[in-house]
Amino acid sequence: MEPFDRIKPGDVREQTFIVNVENTAIHLGSGASGVLATPWMIAFMERTAHNLLTCCLPEGESSVGTHLDVRHLAPTPQGGQVRIRAEVLAVEGKKVTFSVEAWDALEKVGEGLHERVVIDEARFLRRVEKKVATMGDSQQG
Repeated sequence: MEPFDRIKPGDVREQTFIVNVENTAIHLGSGASGVLATPWMIAFMERTAHNLLTCCLPEGESSVGTHLDVRHLAPTPQGGQVRIRAEVLAVEGKKVTFSVEAWDALEKVGEGLHERVVIDEARFLRRVEKKVATMGDSQQG
């Protein structure tokens, strides 16, 4: 069975996170308040979508985020709990499109679309190593 036979529209994963001090806008420098920073909300959304795919991929494959279009709708204070929901909307070749949403105890705090592409980890790491070597050469010249 191909891995993508096991990933289909309607598949869902939910995860819950606590907003710690390092997840706040003031700590990150993206705002002046002790509330969930938008980059952290996005990271939680990506993590949840990544974890949904991980269960269905063979060893040696992983996924990378390639596109995000999200809105941060409401603040969640430090110490609050955030529930993230990722749902597969479409599978096209190696590209998987998700609906992502975030809620705290009172309301929806974020929503959007997220795309991930399934990759061969060894090939991906070879590309990274080549880039590191090239960047090192150009910085020494």
